[in-house]
Amino acid sequence: MDGHGEIGLLAENFDPGIVGRMRDDGYESRSGSDNFEGASGDDQDGGDEQPPRKKKYHRHTPNQIQELEAFFKECPHPDEKQRLELSKRLNLENKQVKFWFQNRRTQMKTQLERHENIILRQENDKLRAENSMMKDAMANPVCNQCGGPAIPGQISFEEHQLRIENARLKDELNRICALANKFLGRPLSSLATPIPIPSSTASGLQLAVGRNGMGGLNPSSANALPMGLDLGDGIASSSSMMPSMKSSMGMMGNEMPFGRSMFVDLALAAMDELLKMAQPDTPLWIKSSEGGKETLNHEEYLRTVFSPCFGMKPSGVVTEATRDSCMVIINGLALVETLMDANRWIEMFPCLVARASTIDLISTGMGGTRNGALQVMHAELQVLSPLVPVRPLKFLRFCKQQAEGVWAVVDVSIDVNQEGINEHTFLHCRRLPSGCVVQDMPNGYSKVTWVEHSEYDESVVHQLFRELLSSGVGFGAQRWLATLQRQCECLAILMSSTVNSSEDHTAINPGGRRSMLKLAQRMVDNFCTGVCASTVGKWDKLHVGNVGEDVKVMTRKSVDDPGEPPGIVLSAATSVWIPVPQQRLFDFLRNERLRSEWDILSNGGPMQEMIHIAKGQGHGNCVSLLRASAINASESTMLILQETWSDASCSLVVYAPVDTASINVVMHGGESAYVALLPSGFAILPDGRSSGIGGSTSYNGSSNKGQGDGSSGGGGDGGGSLLTVGFQILVNSLPSAKLTVESVETVNNLISCTIEKIKAALQVS
Repeated sequence: MDGHGEIGLLAENFDPGIVGRMRDDGYESRSGSDNFEGASGDDQDGGDEQPPRKKKYHRHTPNQIQELEAFFKECPHPDEKQRLELSKRLNLENKQVKFWFQNRRTQMKTQLERHENIILRQENDKLRAENSMMKDAMANPVCNQCGGPAIPGQISFEEHQLRIENARLKDELNRICALANKFLGRPLSSLATPIPIPSSTASGLQLAVGRNGMGGLNPSSANALPMGLDLGDGIASSSSMMPSMKSSMGMMGNEMPFGRSMFVDLALAAMDELLKMAQPDTPLWIKSSEGGKETLNHEEYLRTVFSPCFGMKPSGVVTEATRDSCMVIINGLALVETLMDANRWIEMFPCLVARASTIDLISTGMGGTRNGALQVMHAELQVLSPLVPVRPLKFLRFCKQQAEGVWAVVDVSIDVNQEGINEHTFLHCRRLPSGCVVQDMPNGYSKVTWVEHSEYDESVVHQLFRELLSSGVGFGAQRWLATLQRQCECLAILMSSTVNSSEDHTAINPGGRRSMLKLAQRMVDNFCTGVCASTVGKWDKLHVGNVGEDVKVMTRKSVDDPGEPPGIVLSAATSVWIPVPQQRLFDFLRNERLRSEWDILSNGGPMQEMIHIAKGQGHGNCVSLLRASAINASESTMLILQETWSDASCSLVVYAPVDTASINVVMHGGESAYVALLPSGFAILPDGRSSGIGGSTSYNGSSNKGQGDGSSGGGGDGGGSLLTVGFQILVNSLPSAKLTVESVETVNNLISCTIEKIKAALQVS
């Protein structure tokens, strides 16, 4: 196959996410944006040889790069005439164009080779691990009851009983050490002395203790929990599954450090609790008469489910527990793969998960699947408001296949018990066993049951949002499922070959649609970081005396960051309560004909929707390109990129002015990473006082304090809304300039003026 065919094959099968991941690993080449006066690649012509001389460095402009990238996608091997035409149009030398294409082809080829190498290495490691596990299993068959050799006739009955007794004592010792570690804050290593046993059976006993599968934090709970619980679809929920689960994970106690062994026991206990919490028609959940909302029965939970291995609740915190289920248009195995991959998890829950990474991979699973996969992760969860702190979490994520086509994924925080942290170091949130049970259904759908159970410090939350969080709308199961449904519906529509383009006012091609959606996603991500101040953004917080305490002001300096205008950028955001239902407020803000009532960029007139790319069944879930009316004929028309979406838990309207030349390149399938964006917009949340969203409880101690009586929840059709307003503006195009108080006052006044205009238009005080 020639070079042109290789590039064509790559364009059809290349995963854009691979480029991002390789860029994070340091594989990015400069050949796409920079150029040297010297040939490279496999396309050098012998006639162009020149004596050695010092290379001169050239940096192309973003517009030149976009034009070159767009031409490269159509023709990676331009002839002399095409190169000459490009050089004239872009004001470049002919050899600069030639070398740029050589470098770009080399870069693409290198990325493909690295991608193939990564896949081959992963497959090789997987085969080696499976081979090692098979060898160990064949060389050391064990008894499921005592952990001893499975070959009959090799040990006497008395020795077999001794093995069982030794395993029981070892489990009791581990439990005492764990409890002492919890209450004393230090490990009691002196207690862990080996029990004297006859030398003839020493090695066998050690193997039995390591492989009985019952050692851990609370072995006595194996007898206390009810046996044979069923989720209604043949999913057993019993701690009697733990030994076989631990053995199937290929992780034996004598093959890992003590800390990792505790992680395994914690993950198994968390999985058992999740399955019990997800069971239908269980006394753990009490249904209310308002919309089928469920309230956690705290007394029943403490009596039948709670395990001491998760630690007691620290003083001064409240607990939220939610459960919900729905049908989602995604294959169960695909959803499991998404949840177990940190990057894909962020993409599936973009406005909920601000940041995520896998810290430690304890087990990759069995047989090339995620069955038995266990990993330590770090994440930051967010509500789109500057008045709600970002929730940083360090947790275990464990995946287990429960039956054919049925999977369960559980998370549990690593905190007091697992790392010996004093309870006074408890941050403002920890996650008790939470996750989902996924069951494959016909026609590519899955039934997903989601459980969220967490404890948090309510004192760090603004009074305006306490009712929202206590109702479970902020971080509860309903928000996870609403986001999952919306994202899966969007993916299904975009992947469908019969996309409804009747509302697309311009015949935009598939490449242009992908580029537009990619640009819009970057715009939304930047807006969220500016509002929530997660560690993803490079923002510095400002404390200005003449700005209200509910307004968060931040700044950053941009020099050569692609996709951002150079200079000093100021971000300001705040949240207010408005006595208007969520859906009505969303419809008003996304309506381009009413935009002049609140947006100064509209020039006092209605806007025209030039492009409409649907992202969901509803008309409001879309990416649009709007054109503002010019005040006079001498002014250029302003274009605004906008993304809007709405679900039961949140609505979003984010927009940013875009350059006409740059957006034209993107609309024709060009690279969108170099388009400068400064997003602004709105996030609309239910206030938590209506009953449209149910399934939660909030309690402090053993009493519900009136929060679980069915009166709380988030509604899209009644009650009020919590409106978050955020603006990002370029206050100075020189990165070295000083930020002035006048600039801060300007953006603060812009927020206040916008809120007042919205209230006036909706005729509310």
